[in-house]
Amino acid sequence: MKYRSRRSKIKVRIAILAAILILIVVAVLFHLNATRVLKAIAEASMRSITTEAVNDAIYYTLSDEVRYEQLVTVERGEEGEILAITSDPLQINRIARDAAYMSQQNLQTMSESGVDVPLGAFFGVEAWAGFGPRIHMKIIPISNVSCRFVSRFEGTGINQTKHSIYLEIVADISIIMPSGSSNFASLTEVLICESVLVGKVPDTYLQADIFGDGYSLAPPA
Repeated sequence: MKYRSRRSKIKVRIAILAAILILIVVAVLFHLNATRVLKAIAEASMRSITTEAVNDAIYYTLSDEVRYEQLVTVERGEEGEILAITSDPLQINRIARDAAYMSQQNLQTMSESGVDVPLGAFFGVEAWAGFGPRIHMKIIPISNVSCRFVSRFEGTGINQTKHSIYLEIVADISIIMPSGSSNFASLTEVLICESVLVGKVPDTYLQADIFGDGYSLAPPA
């Protein structure tokens, strides 16, 4: 009787231990799935906020139309041939600096309100992520915004080259949430101005960018 009783106790302990292990595994999987879904929702929300913040910054920074001649000077020879193409570094840096600063400020202001996450997302099942009442979740975004001008040359006819100037804004975002952190980058490219150059453009300009590395705005300390 004592032997059977001891075996029964061992079986009960094994069953309890197995149940505890199963609960731990289920809890871990539930946490991982919920974290993955919450990160995806928070990242999608921040991508939308980033796009809106950057577009608003570009709109206000370039509210006055920028002409090609304000950014680029084309030097020609006596016969009209193109000798050199140079950019105005002061104007370029001013626009890039203002766009980066305004994007940074917009991101901080627009992300302070956090994001609203449906209750179904906390269960870790993607099919349920859009259901249930919305729960407000606070997020801490850390961003680094960099701006640079990019020039591209495209042949449009005999001795005619279209020179297009773009402003690229790259926002590197790190999201810190109670469920974990997420990192992503958002690239926005806007055509600033363009002009058709008549005359042969030197190959050195066709194969390289006439602008520098751009302007970067680090997150505030």
